[in-house]
Amino acid sequence: MANILIDQAHNQAWAIDADDATRMNPANPADASYGKLATSLEAFGHKIASHKTGLIDLAALSEVDLLIIPHASADEWEKTLGNGSPILAETELAAIEKFVADGGGLLILGETEQPKYGNNFNQLSELFGITIANATVQDPERSFKDVATWIRPEFERHVESDFSYRVEGICLYRAGALESSATSDSEVIMRSSESANPKAAPLGIAVKHQTGRVIVLADSDLFGDDSIEDLDNRQFLLNITGWLANARVVANADLAKKSNWALTDKNWLKLQATVEALRPMQAKDGSINTDEHSSENASKLVDDVLSSIEDLAPKFAHQAEYFAAVKTDIENWRSGGFGVPDYYDSLQLFRPDLNRRNNVETLAVFSMYTQNGNPNRNLEALVINTFWPDWLAAKEQKYNNPAFIPIEFLAFTSAYDTNSAVFFPETVATREVATYFWGGIFCDREAARFRMVSKAAKELLYLPLPADAERLISDQYLAQETYVLWDLIHDRTHSRGDLPFDPFMIKQRMPFWMYALEELRCDLSTFRETLVLDAEGDRLAKYMRYAILFDRLFRFPITGDRVRNYDGLGGQIIFAHLHKTGALQWTDNRLAFDWDKVTQAVVELCEQVEALYHDGINRSRLAQWIAAYEFVSGLVQPHPASNWAKGADHLPTEGELKEMVNLVLDDEFPLNVFYDTLNRNLSDVIKATKGITA
Repeated sequence: MANILIDQAHNQAWAIDADDATRMNPANPADASYGKLATSLEAFGHKIASHKTGLIDLAALSEVDLLIIPHASADEWEKTLGNGSPILAETELAAIEKFVADGGGLLILGETEQPKYGNNFNQLSELFGITIANATVQDPERSFKDVATWIRPEFERHVESDFSYRVEGICLYRAGALESSATSDSEVIMRSSESANPKAAPLGIAVKHQTGRVIVLADSDLFGDDSIEDLDNRQFLLNITGWLANARVVANADLAKKSNWALTDKNWLKLQATVEALRPMQAKDGSINTDEHSSENASKLVDDVLSSIEDLAPKFAHQAEYFAAVKTDIENWRSGGFGVPDYYDSLQLFRPDLNRRNNVETLAVFSMYTQNGNPNRNLEALVINTFWPDWLAAKEQKYNNPAFIPIEFLAFTSAYDTNSAVFFPETVATREVATYFWGGIFCDREAARFRMVSKAAKELLYLPLPADAERLISDQYLAQETYVLWDLIHDRTHSRGDLPFDPFMIKQRMPFWMYALEELRCDLSTFRETLVLDAEGDRLAKYMRYAILFDRLFRFPITGDRVRNYDGLGGQIIFAHLHKTGALQWTDNRLAFDWDKVTQAVVELCEQVEALYHDGINRSRLAQWIAAYEFVSGLVQPHPASNWAKGADHLPTEGELKEMVNLVLDDEFPLNVFYDTLNRNLSDVIKATKGITA
């Protein structure tokens, strides 16, 4: 997480060290201690350090993400640490401003009657357009423990970031007030109430300053050891420090990209160009009609494919057996007159599952179609990189899935310049069904798509994000890690649990909502499993919940066409359930989540789907289809012209099952008005995700 530096060198009235707090206030050390502040941040994953002596300069801030400056005072007003001056030097002010401008976070904790304490916090805060006024807010009506100066502020509703995430209320103790001359890059976090004096006064202001972030609060006592556990003060601390620490993540998220040799490698570029030249010659099944296309030209292109594989082979020493087999398969295709290609032998030797180590690069050359991409079995070439960090290898020991291969794109031919995000052996042209040892998911592409669409949805829907959610959609590598763990657990769930008629295990034609429910079941089960991971202290668990929720709600329902879009239907079901339970609200064109309800609602939906599967064991296939339809249509309104919505009495239940499937409309469950809005406004963003890589 973040490196946090807490200033203790300017006569602070708050001590991180317990001995210092005891020295400052022997009768009540908690009234002088920020020890719980430090331990709370450490428990959340941040690293805490104290700046105890000397000036704050750029060297002191070089490894820092967030600087916290607690209330400081001249000795006549407060018991203090007694070291340094409460006055920040001009050089310090300049260094702190530069630190923020370059992507740092700054938290200034002011006080009531600010000017009397002899510090120059206002000189610092005014660099960012904020003044700490000479005031003491009183509010008998919204007070804590009936103390008029212990006020309970009101959070602003329409803010960019969710500073009140899981916060029902906080208390400020003898707070001052704030004044702002900042630009549009600032927003008030909270105010005093209309019954207070002064009323509606800003008590917390957040500012974006170039690439950095600043928050100024009008009270410092709320995070003291004797106050931080009151109401939701601790959670509020985590919210604001999380937002501040994200400044550098947001600023630097896309700067560190891996070098990619394939983009300029002459041998790869030759192979890529040759494959593209062959593409127009091939029919849907991969064959070439030599009455329409020159077999001589095709043969020359095959020579170039074979020579390119030869030239690239030294980069992929672990694939020697595969290369020998694939060249034979290509030669056999040519010698057979360019009929339907057969890559059975080479596919059996293409085994990335045997090299599940991080950063193993692999070259694949097959005739194949791509899921959600090109339906034809064209010759394609891919250079992929296995993503297998040590932490993932350890997780796979728990969530055993020997066929699971998370991969990254290095280079590809045009069939992967599509919506496709998987590389599966069953897409390869073979003479008979091969043994499937592996399945590849392009985690870099899916993470990038998730981030792009989630950011756009946030802006469109005015969705205030908790700090963790903002960090996830800002950080490509974190999103990729999150996606991989999600998919590892999701993928294995397809073969676990009550499986009455699992559409991915039994190869047969079914109504598309059955596929939607299966994908949904696996996602919901994974969401629920994150609670187990949370209890084990897994750092990615909280991010997985956001990823599952946002990807299924925002991206999937509006991606692809509306022809039996089972992935889209899964997101529609989640939206409908969350809206029905009050965990999600869409009013005034603004989307908001009640985060305390979201987890419970998702787990409840998971249990409902699992109950549908459990009861399905005792039903016929047709009865399960009808029960599943009733479940889905209880949440998502069917098309007005639906045959199925009329009920079983109006369906040909005595005929063959395919007659029932034929009556399913392409868009059996149309998008609601929310998704119509999302689709209309984000269609260009969705198009831009086609073929994207990280």
